[in-house]
Amino acid sequence: MDNRNTILAVVLSIMVLIGWQYFFAKPQLDAQRQQQQTQQALTSENKGAATPAAGVAPTPTTAPGAPSAGAAPAVKTREQALASGPRVKIDSPRLDGSISLVGGRVDDVQLKDYRETVDPKSPEIVLFAPLGSPQPYYAEFGFVNASGGTARLPDGRTEWKAETQGALTPHNPVTLSWDNGQGLVFRRTISVDGDYLFTVKDQVENKGSAAQTLYPYALVSRHGEPHVSGYYILHEGLIGVIGEEGLKEVSYKKVSEGAQTFKGTGGWLGITDKYWAAALIPPQDKSFQARFASTTEGGKTYQSDYLLDALSVAPGATGEVTGQLFAGAKQVSVIDKYENNPGWVGRLIGARYDPNRPTIQKFELLIDWGWFHFITKPMFYALDFFYKLLGNFGLSILVVTVIVKLLFFPLANKSYVSMSKMKLVQPEMAKIKERFPDDRARQQQELMELYKKEKINPLAGCLPIVVQIPVFFALYKVLFVTIEMRHAPFFGWIHDLAAPDPTSLFNLFGLIPWEVPHFLLIGVWPIIMGVTMFVQMRLNPAPPDPTQAMIFNWMPLFFTFLLASFPAGLVIYWTWNNLLSILQQWVIMKRQGVKVDIIGNTMDVFKKKPADATKT
Repeated sequence: MDNRNTILAVVLSIMVLIGWQYFFAKPQLDAQRQQQQTQQALTSENKGAATPAAGVAPTPTTAPGAPSAGAAPAVKTREQALASGPRVKIDSPRLDGSISLVGGRVDDVQLKDYRETVDPKSPEIVLFAPLGSPQPYYAEFGFVNASGGTARLPDGRTEWKAETQGALTPHNPVTLSWDNGQGLVFRRTISVDGDYLFTVKDQVENKGSAAQTLYPYALVSRHGEPHVSGYYILHEGLIGVIGEEGLKEVSYKKVSEGAQTFKGTGGWLGITDKYWAAALIPPQDKSFQARFASTTEGGKTYQSDYLLDALSVAPGATGEVTGQLFAGAKQVSVIDKYENNPGWVGRLIGARYDPNRPTIQKFELLIDWGWFHFITKPMFYALDFFYKLLGNFGLSILVVTVIVKLLFFPLANKSYVSMSKMKLVQPEMAKIKERFPDDRARQQQELMELYKKEKINPLAGCLPIVVQIPVFFALYKVLFVTIEMRHAPFFGWIHDLAAPDPTSLFNLFGLIPWEVPHFLLIGVWPIIMGVTMFVQMRLNPAPPDPTQAMIFNWMPLFFTFLLASFPAGLVIYWTWNNLLSILQQWVIMKRQGVKVDIIGNTMDVFKKKPADATKT
């Protein structure tokens, strides 16, 4: 019974890991390579792409905010597209780029703190790109007329005039203006903070004799087919929190089947990648209509947009509306700051609470913490806390592993005591098998009596494995979705804890100049993990059944290959956890009077087993 339960727990664990390997880990290297190629396409001077669609600004004759197609501009390099019209430079601590005066769009954003690869000299991450470049991606704010309205309004072809001098910085907002020649003067003031938040204030001055009714809108538009990682545990696509509607996550494939509309008060919406996002934040106290839409006219285009209630501007008056745009990296501390609700765990480790900052409703959901966020997010906070103390996320993983072991020490201690007792009674178990060689039912009955007499829990051996599964998953999720782990180094050859160990046994860890296939990337850390797992299993009672014993003997090798393509940080965690478990189990077994002979048990694995005399 004990071995069956243990094997059941192991088989379930293997099934979980195989599922992760098949759906998540296996395509990870290809996804990362494709993502780098996508970013390089945005910065390359010579690489072309499919013709993108034209601007998708709403028109008076369609639902405000709907994607619309027009004449597609000729595809140019990113640099040529940026040089094709007047611009205002963006120069903030974490962003650089520019705002196009044609359309008044925020369409050129690069992230200063993040590079395409671990090489600090590699190009900066490009988030936004203008129309005419290979992969346009931008944000636009504006107005549409009420039904029957005929006022000329600024659109994607309007050339605004810059009223202020110099670049857009946190200390120097820029103001753009445009006169429609019919009595309406539009002014747009754009400011940016020290992180990734733009604030766009649109003013409409009515110099005419008739009142004007306009509907303010904002949109984020992405042209072309975006590359996604394709992992079930990660959402990439259109996303938003729409008031009482709550969180909405719509894939690119799903939105291609038809637009989705919502209505609410408070929230945000946009488009998210694994590490980066562009999100529109309407006034949190005003109701708005939100939409996720797509069109194929003139090229594939995806769009998130919102439409506010009507803004009425009387003659001689000025109307005003303010919206915000997040365009940057999904850094946890920054996202929490914008939500203004980091929670008690976040505040405990230093996340700042600013009562004067407007709250963005549930902005933390821009990061895909998953269903088990109550485990995943505290896990991140713990890792981030010790990273700030130690300066290395790898060391932080080691410390958090120790803390987790201490938290589960009573449970693990009870398990190891029971396993030690089971090892002590192995001679009695062998005698039961000899007395009833052909009666399995009687064997099980006698074993249960023995367990009851010696106060042994046959399920105890499953507990260390079962306990590790949620912790393993939470750490995997943190390593996978948080940008803080991206390109985070450990020591030696591990330059990115979120990527697999780059070494391989099959080219002698780089000594042989051969590019090893992905499925043979069995690095140093996975091998160390396999060895520690093998040693730990030698401390456990040996299964009496030869088939079960063979499964346990081969399991470390299987896990070595399986975990080789997982993030190096996860393999380091598992290795360190194995070492701590070996130490804990060794101490408990010595106290229980069990002989600990790791070398002897290891040698027994390679010895030829005698034939079972009970078989006929």
